[in-house]
Amino acid sequence: TKSVQAGEYEFSASMSPATILQKLEKGLVVRYPVTIPEGYNIKDIADLLERKGLCKKESFLAKASDKALLISLGIDAPTTEGFLFPDTYYIYKGEPGGAIIVNMVSRFREVFTDDLKKRAMAVGLSINDLLTLASVVEKETGQASERPRIARVFLNRLKKGMKLQSDPTVIYGIKDFNGNLTKKDLLTETPYNTYRRRGLPAGPIANPGLDSIKAVLYPEDGPYLYFVSKNGGTHYFSKTLSEHNRAVYQYQISAHRRKKSTPPSP
Repeated sequence: TKSVQAGEYEFSASMSPATILQKLEKGLVVRYPVTIPEGYNIKDIADLLERKGLCKKESFLAKASDKALLISLGIDAPTTEGFLFPDTYYIYKGEPGGAIIVNMVSRFREVFTDDLKKRAMAVGLSINDLLTLASVVEKETGQASERPRIARVFLNRLKKGMKLQSDPTVIYGIKDFNGNLTKKDLLTETPYNTYRRRGLPAGPIANPGLDSIKAVLYPEDGPYLYFVSKNGGTHYFSKTLSEHNRAVYQYQISAHRRKKSTPPSP
């Protein structure tokens, strides 16, 4: 036969030569489960795939911004960021980055149902804007129960013409971020710095899960305009700047001072 396909296969001693040949002809290679967490961006996904020895990072990133692939997928954006749905995928070693991306985008198309599309149209959000805001919500909290309220904060700010002032958007715009967000970073102009520019960042900053997408489409009602971390995985939400400043002092400044003044355990 001339149709044997290269790849990694798994055989057992009980298999007949005919069965083995049939497996080789059909290309039934070994596939490995890979779970893409919610909130991973394209670089995170590329790193994960390379660490697992499944796909070269450079190959994946190149395809994620390949214009021909983007057009074929119907994505009107510079990259596939935001459209790579977080889920578990079965990938074989050496699988082309483009094939992996096609599967992930196809999964997004399955999850993003007609009802969700109609809801997005009803609230006046394009798919790109929806995924952009959902990605910000995704990065701002790990608590699913908070996402509809955080979405409401950002929607309220957008409606009032206020800047979103979201740290994760600033971080996304920093090349080789070292983990320490500085005042200089907040003042540096980038397409993703929502402390400097009004409205949404230039595009999604991660790949949001379904909960974050729904949070933007069905946000909690309320007049909240601010939130601050309570240092336990949740946030305090405020309606006014004065209330927010008090919360910042209580949960950030005062808590930091208490931590510094506490003597180390013997």
